[in-house]
Amino acid sequence: MSQESTSTPAAAQADDYLERRALRRGSAGWVLLTGLGVAYVVSGDYSGWNFGLAEGGFGGLAIAMVLMGAMYACMVFALAELSSILPTAGGGYGFARRALGPWGGFLTGTAILIEYVLAPAAIVIFIGDYVESLGLFGLESGWPMYLVCFAIFLGIHLWGVGEALRFSFVVTGIAVAALIVFALAALPDFSVASLDDIPVDSSAAGSSSWLPFGLLGIWAAFPFGMWFFLGVEGVPLAAEETRDPARTLPKAIRWSMGILVVLAVVTFVAAAGARGSASIQEAGNPLVEALQPDGKATTLSRIVNYAGLAGLVASFFSLIYAGSRQLFALSRAGYLPRFLSLTSRRKAPYLGLLVPGTIGFLLAAVSGDGARMLNIAVFGATISYALMSLSHIVLRRREPELPRPYRTPGGVLTSSVALVLACAALVATFLVDVTAAFIALAVYVVALAYFGLYSRKRLVAKAPEEEFAALAAAEAELTRD
Repeated sequence: MSQESTSTPAAAQADDYLERRALRRGSAGWVLLTGLGVAYVVSGDYSGWNFGLAEGGFGGLAIAMVLMGAMYACMVFALAELSSILPTAGGGYGFARRALGPWGGFLTGTAILIEYVLAPAAIVIFIGDYVESLGLFGLESGWPMYLVCFAIFLGIHLWGVGEALRFSFVVTGIAVAALIVFALAALPDFSVASLDDIPVDSSAAGSSSWLPFGLLGIWAAFPFGMWFFLGVEGVPLAAEETRDPARTLPKAIRWSMGILVVLAVVTFVAAAGARGSASIQEAGNPLVEALQPDGKATTLSRIVNYAGLAGLVASFFSLIYAGSRQLFALSRAGYLPRFLSLTSRRKAPYLGLLVPGTIGFLLAAVSGDGARMLNIAVFGATISYALMSLSHIVLRRREPELPRPYRTPGGVLTSSVALVLACAALVATFLVDVTAAFIALAVYVVALAYFGLYSRKRLVAKAPEEEFAALAAAEAELTRD
């Protein structure tokens, strides 16, 4: 009897299950993925980070930015290794599933989903505010604007991943070019004295002109230091749609992080030095404010203002992509309802795009509080960072012989630094917005109850991340025997 004729109905059913949940392979190279990594983050260079000046002053935010930059650098080096081991759409969930078991995988995947569902909901509100402030066609910020944004950009994603990533790359290029223009335009007005012009709170321990709110201000500024890098960890989520992912993903992750570090330093120093930290600490559009010392718009400030809108669009668009791929992977493996991982004829996870997109639109339309939603997203992000860093440490210790096409410089020391700083950032979220932190915890409790009572017993063994973990268990059993 031939090999083909011995195929069982169960095996055929499993093959059909995965075929209906397949992404388009080979759609992206390292250049497009590098653009994706920058796109996740670039809106954070235009707004949001400056509120950290009100928490820590220039010195406090500068130290927070350096520490959070170190956390992201260490973490992305660890993720580069993990993505070369397991290049699947599960990303962080898949890494944690192998290292920490089903509960660890679900905890990590849920934290990532919180980040990638809440962040677009916040950013679409900022897009509406930008459009209204620019007076574009007389449009106003509100639910019709949010609905149009979600409809247009979800439509591009449904069209296909290759088209979506190319669109994101172009918009991101515009936003990055404008940041360079901004830095050059701000240079003539730069003054070192402007950096630390925030009044000193003499009652704060360790306060000075450099640290006007004392040592505690450094810690309180952690979440805002993250905004220069928040989202770059999403690059591995494109693994199943990448050419030669074991080599491409590590390269794209490293290049993305390098570009973001340069942009963060240039943007932060130029904006504070040109206008003064005190003047931009509460500005909704700090880069434009830095170029308008007398409050009057100039040609350059208008260019930066329009580019800020491009940056918001780039991050909004790419975060929708990241959230859909994480939802797709969790659903395909049975952690979430399986129908959410079905893909279209163009190999796009249409329900994985439409469901979180609908949730994001409703959150934006009902709450209108972009800052709080971003704080909830940061809370989820810090949990995922800690668990992904821990996953790297566990796999290095428990499976040292696992093939690693890319190895993290510094090994477990590097991921240990990321783990410690991620835990510190998680605690810092309570210093900034206690309500947001507890809302995120409540979402976590509901998700964990669903997993513990229902989906934990219905996982799909044929999903790539589950097969990878099952292989590890089988190898461990053979070793014991």
